[in-house]
Amino acid sequence: MSQSPRWDEVEGYLARTVAHEDEVLAGIRTRTVQAGLRPIEVSATDGALLALWCRLVRASRVLEIGTLGGYSATWLARAVGEQGSVTTLELDPRAAQVAEENWRAARVDDRVEVIVGPAVDTLASLIGEGVEPYDLVFIDADKRNNPAYLEAALALTHPGSLIVIDNVVRSGLVVTDSDEPDVVGTRRALEMLGSDPRLQATAVQTVSAKGWDGFAVAYVLG
Repeated sequence: MSQSPRWDEVEGYLARTVAHEDEVLAGIRTRTVQAGLRPIEVSATDGALLALWCRLVRASRVLEIGTLGGYSATWLARAVGEQGSVTTLELDPRAAQVAEENWRAARVDDRVEVIVGPAVDTLASLIGEGVEPYDLVFIDADKRNNPAYLEAALALTHPGSLIVIDNVVRSGLVVTDSDEPDVVGTRRALEMLGSDPRLQATAVQTVSAKGWDGFAVAYVLG
């Protein structure tokens, strides 16, 4: 599928008029690139959507899997407010350092904690510690491990929580016979979402400056 040049234009228009990405958030994007990290954070409109979902479920505790430069975590931290908290998991120590610098600039560092290490291991530790359940879990890390991340998210949430998985369309690769591990992991996670009686879920295709992709969102029933 060819990308229309207007996707980028429309994305910019929506970011300015609806999502209201401010200078602080735009600065996080810039510093992330300057630090040598890949510019693969969520779009401004997706960040605003995550914040909106936080407010709709009155989330005070958020878990994010995949930190990068801290852009999406900043949207989430703003949404949970001064009394809320965001825990975000990141494999790369350099990315975690950049994210912490960005949170200080955004003045949300008091409510965000980054845990460095393989997310599968960290999630197992959180489950083993019996931490208080999270109100929203955002999964946006290595896609091959999406099934494991989803299982952990179910163990770390409560009825009424939301689970969001990013990049589930992958330019249509999800419906091909690709055996690439990230595609296989994404496909399996979608199948799990659709078959688990504990969840009510859907997935939505998106087009934006990032191309053709999509996200899945699931409501935890019990």
